[in-house]
Amino acid sequence: MASMEVDEDVAAEATSSSQSVAVESSSQAASGIVNVAAPTSPLPPPSQSSSVVGGGSSSDGVSAGGDSVMASAGTVGSVSVSLHPLVILNISEHWTRQRAQEGKPVQVLGALIGKQAGRHIEIMNSFELSDDELDGNIIINREYYTLKEEQYKQVFSDMDLLGWYTTGDTPGPPDLLVHKQIYDLLDSPIFLKLNPMARHTDLPVSIFESVLDLVNGAPTMLLVELQYTIATEEAERIGVDHVARMSSHDTQESSLVAENLQAQYSAIKMLASRVRLIAEYVRASQRGEVDFNHEILRQVNALAHRLPVLNSDKFRGEFYNQCNDVALMSYLGTITKCCNTMNRFINRFNLLHERLAMGRRMRGLFF
Repeated sequence: MASMEVDEDVAAEATSSSQSVAVESSSQAASGIVNVAAPTSPLPPPSQSSSVVGGGSSSDGVSAGGDSVMASAGTVGSVSVSLHPLVILNISEHWTRQRAQEGKPVQVLGALIGKQAGRHIEIMNSFELSDDELDGNIIINREYYTLKEEQYKQVFSDMDLLGWYTTGDTPGPPDLLVHKQIYDLLDSPIFLKLNPMARHTDLPVSIFESVLDLVNGAPTMLLVELQYTIATEEAERIGVDHVARMSSHDTQESSLVAENLQAQYSAIKMLASRVRLIAEYVRASQRGEVDFNHEILRQVNALAHRLPVLNSDKFRGEFYNQCNDVALMSYLGTITKCCNTMNRFINRFNLLHERLAMGRRMRGLFF
């Protein structure tokens, strides 16, 4: 009986140990499966994306189909932007001119130039870019951009390329294709988009920067909207006030510039009418049509002596020197332009000649 009890205890202990081993092995297998399926830094599921650059997650800002080019609303921009009104005026004039030439609204492209100090960007000016269309995609003319950049560097030596601008509604995949081309010219370009057909009262200008996110496990370039402020100078404030307040003839409101010019025009017009009246009186006196009034003639003589003497040798020499300086600057600009054209022609001729010579040498080696 005692032996039977011992055998039952041994069997129960063996059963419990086998169950514990099975549980331990199953738990180890399960843990091994988890480690294989989910590594230390797991990738997001296909419907989500984790932000790499930009300071935030973009899991809810990218659609599964990949049509959206905007990052999530929680992504914060890395720079602060100051925008000058001259840039807005340039873009508006560019779009209006192209629309008048084409007869319909068209998309325009251009480059943004300005200054960058640390994490602050100041967009101060812009110039147009030439583009070609290939298979429905916009291709920027690099040669035209290089030429315009050299010209602007000669005038604005302290400004650098900051990005590019275009017109239209919300950004789309075609804008990203152009942005990638600008990315080859600049490390971190910014993107400005003006909507000339907007109907709301807010300023229809949006500025973006690009970030790199993981979408469906692949790195994808997305856009993050930046907050900007308007920075103006005295000349820009006068110009903007003139453009904003200049109205049609049926209203009486006008800008400060128009009022100042109108006052100067009225003063010059009145001076011309008074001088014409005095000249007509002197001629009539010489012809004997009116009697000589010595008091009036003395006043006319005194007024004429108050005017600057324009027939002196000193005035004539300075006038001719100034005219020669202006003509010399004009000739110098023309000569510089001709030299630049000849230099480009010679470079292209040499390049073509080298290709032809290389082709002849290659044919001489094989034939």
